[in-house]
Amino acid sequence: MAELNPAKEGGQAEEITEMVCLESDLKDGEMREVEVGSHKVLLVRSEGGYSAVGNLCTHYGATLSKGALSGSRVRCPWHGACFNIKTGDIEEYPGLDSLPCHKVKIENSKVFVSINKKDLEKTRRVKEMGCRVAGDSSTVLIIGGGPAALVCAETLRQGSYGGRIIMATKEELLPYDRTKLSKAMNVKADSILLRQLDFYQSCDIEVWLRREAVSVNTDEKTVTFQDGSVQHYDQLLIATGSRPREVTCPGADLDNVTLLRTPEDSSRIHQAALGKNVVILGTSFIGMEVASYLSATASSVSVIGNSAVPYQNTLGTEIGRVARKMLEEKNVKFYMEDGVTELTGENGKVKQVLLKSGKILPADVFVTGIGVQPNSAFLKGSTVALDSTGAVIVDKFMQTGVPGVFAAGDVTSFPLSLRKDKMVNIGHWQLAHAHGRIAALNMLKKRVGINSVPFFWTMLMGKSFRYAGYGEGHTEVIMKGKVEEMKFLAFYIKEDVVVAVASLNFDPSVSQVAEIMASGRTISKAQAKSDDMSWLKLP
Repeated sequence: MAELNPAKEGGQAEEITEMVCLESDLKDGEMREVEVGSHKVLLVRSEGGYSAVGNLCTHYGATLSKGALSGSRVRCPWHGACFNIKTGDIEEYPGLDSLPCHKVKIENSKVFVSINKKDLEKTRRVKEMGCRVAGDSSTVLIIGGGPAALVCAETLRQGSYGGRIIMATKEELLPYDRTKLSKAMNVKADSILLRQLDFYQSCDIEVWLRREAVSVNTDEKTVTFQDGSVQHYDQLLIATGSRPREVTCPGADLDNVTLLRTPEDSSRIHQAALGKNVVILGTSFIGMEVASYLSATASSVSVIGNSAVPYQNTLGTEIGRVARKMLEEKNVKFYMEDGVTELTGENGKVKQVLLKSGKILPADVFVTGIGVQPNSAFLKGSTVALDSTGAVIVDKFMQTGVPGVFAAGDVTSFPLSLRKDKMVNIGHWQLAHAHGRIAALNMLKKRVGINSVPFFWTMLMGKSFRYAGYGEGHTEVIMKGKVEEMKFLAFYIKEDVVVAVASLNFDPSVSQVAEIMASGRTISKAQAKSDDMSWLKLP
């Protein structure tokens, strides 16, 4: 469509303006993708007006017009990030950046969208950040280098905090996208950094790498590090995440018996497995993703699980069967309701895995994926309270029982509003982001509580399973769609209410349910069972 009166500066058009539709084309609560100067734009009519923002999610680039619209925000169909449709600001995670926001004008019942020419190629917008302010001698010390730590630091700078921010982590790298380690094991470490070094420098965020905290003194407000150095803080964030559980059987100290936590681990497993026999202990998300990836490059892949099917306690029996079948079609062998009694080797390297059933599996590489535990040993002896699993206990403001000490991410036990403030420990990438934001807002004295709906995804053989809610203790699973055709939606029921949902090839259903849950509404078992699914507003 033709440009409408483009603004001129030095003979060049500052803006491109195009008619994108008639005012009557969209009803309230509807959205569509339009193009302005070959730029993809999300056009929304909501709450009586039109607005336009970028149409690509800033996390992994999903098309937002295929997501879930609820009031003034749109939720990504892939991984659940949410954006304000008026401002483009990110309101729920994962991801860090906001959407570009464009002008909308209505003339003669026609809708026009204007984009500044210099913004044509931009698909994301970094929120305005402050930096240190002369005269502010306060210090926020963040222990950890994951998404909770990074989002906390960014939110502080976005909120005009002018003191010193130190992010101290035992990691060797700047904060990176850990979710890719089990999905693309040959990934280069520098390609998965969440921010480049110059970003931290421009915002006056100090990042201390290879600095492991060994103790905290909350009376003195100090943290001691492994190198003997001591750092004072005014406010502290504990965001040390979790670590993989290790296998404890005889032979666990052999070479090529490994865990997956860092890019170095991922690369080492990828290289060692090429054309070799791989055995994986664990049939939850990490173990299954590693099996999926290595099925294309290893000579053989065997997976050992103690349940009847993979994911039995999380996604349930039917989805577990589907996942197993997907991997078996790629020659992955499963040994379920079994376990490991011993690892044996030659010349110090693992060679065989002895199972409880008596079977013996050849193994050149052995990968353990049997869950995680909170990284909180350095807090023992401090006044920071831990639960029986070692998780740091926080309230809805991500505050511990010690004034000025906060915690966020996988290391925490926090009250889940979705389940009447039940204390939970959930290791979701998205929740770690959300925790970091809430901690920062409360450091800034804004009393905002955590109210996020847990959202998770896993990839097998190029297909993405999506999950939202908290299904622990569910007593029934109601399936919609056709499991055998790999297109389904699963509702997890507890006390006649939907407490979680999972899907495969059924977008944007999980995002729609997440929005319903986020609004505080409940979905009844009767609704889930009904043949009438119009309440879900699927396209």
